[in-house]
Amino acid sequence: MKKMQKRAIICLFFAVLLVAGTAFYIGKLAVNGGDWVSYPANQHIYTNNKITTGVILDRNGDTLISNSKDGETQYNSDTSTREALVHVTGDSLGNIATGANVVFKDKMVGYNFITGVYSASGEGRTINLTVDANISKVAGEALGNRSGTVGVYNYETGEIICMVSSPNYDPYDPPQLDADDTSGTYLNRFTSSSIVPGSTFKVITSMAAIETVSDLDDWTYTCTGSEQYGSYSGDRITCLYPHGTVNFEEALAESCNCAFGELANKVGAENLKKYTEMAGLTSSYDINGINTRPGSFEFSDNDLDLAWTGIGQSKDLVNPCSMMVFMGAIANGGKSAEPYIIDRVRFANGLPASFPIKHKTETLINEDTAAKLTEMLKNNVESNYGTYNFPGLDIAAKSGTAEHGEGTTPHAWFTGFLDDPDHPYAFVVVVENGGYGTETAGSVANEVLQAIVKQDDN
Repeated sequence: MKKMQKRAIICLFFAVLLVAGTAFYIGKLAVNGGDWVSYPANQHIYTNNKITTGVILDRNGDTLISNSKDGETQYNSDTSTREALVHVTGDSLGNIATGANVVFKDKMVGYNFITGVYSASGEGRTINLTVDANISKVAGEALGNRSGTVGVYNYETGEIICMVSSPNYDPYDPPQLDADDTSGTYLNRFTSSSIVPGSTFKVITSMAAIETVSDLDDWTYTCTGSEQYGSYSGDRITCLYPHGTVNFEEALAESCNCAFGELANKVGAENLKKYTEMAGLTSSYDINGINTRPGSFEFSDNDLDLAWTGIGQSKDLVNPCSMMVFMGAIANGGKSAEPYIIDRVRFANGLPASFPIKHKTETLINEDTAAKLTEMLKNNVESNYGTYNFPGLDIAAKSGTAEHGEGTTPHAWFTGFLDDPDHPYAFVVVVENGGYGTETAGSVANEVLQAIVKQDDN
């Protein structure tokens, strides 16, 4: 009897082990199956290591990628469009890690959990992206030969309309870069970079000040052009010129460094850290399998260091996509739609294979604070940037001129949103070494937004 019990226990143990192992394998298959079947060793979906199935279209049905049975990859027929969208499509050599030919290849070849990549028709799937090829071309041409990025998305739905990064290239002719190349040609700056934000970070400092500084409505600051924090002459925050006496709203509109250095210290390191995290700038977004790069900051109790952090300098690094989403949250009353780029996936016969699952972000900013900041960001345009630079656009924005090293031209930022229910778009533009934010990044933003609104209204 005891022997039978022992045998039963042993059998039960192995049965449990078998079930657990099977469950583990199925779980791994569910998570990693798409990657496993997409290895080049599966020769029925590759020719000369190039995918032979799958089509990717833009939101209007224009072809971005078409893979043929002979292993040839066709891209959009327009050279400027191909160049503007190369960080979206990738190239056939897989140089761009965030490109569709890399990230979405399992969907292109038609992988599913049940049959793997077997298809009765032998065809892959068609993927419609949310990006607009025409708008991307406008953005690419507006950036020109300058390094930077342009991002626009619908903060109500999450659809990324424009995701352009530069320097770029024609995917038909990928450049051969040296191992020590620093151009970032293969880098998608929208998703994968973190950049000194300059004065755009003052929006975060403003959010924190609104909620933690009790006398903010009565607060004023007299700017003489510099604020000393220590005995050493270099221990100071400077402005381009004295702003005189400013209140909170004027300090943001004039982008007064000295005023915001004082505000950062009124807020304090712990609160500034708390609100930076709340805004989502230290987190990563998952854009259909493309993970954005988290920002990084140092929040020191040293008054001078904290002042530099509060004005978007020091060791502040922000991902452009995360800043865009935060702007969408301001526009949308505290929460924004999480960004996505795959609109739908269809079988070769046209039937739907999947649909996007839309999510809202966590609360990135409190509703009342968002309303206050909306008015302040609109005032920036009206009182400083000039509504004439954005004709017909109900725009709320903040510019940034980000110093990033002695002897270098600052990075230019311009980020914000359209306060327009018919055109609910948030945007970000970064022009590396572009100088002043409004003059360079602001003009790029205007060209792209004008094109989007015109297209929407037609």
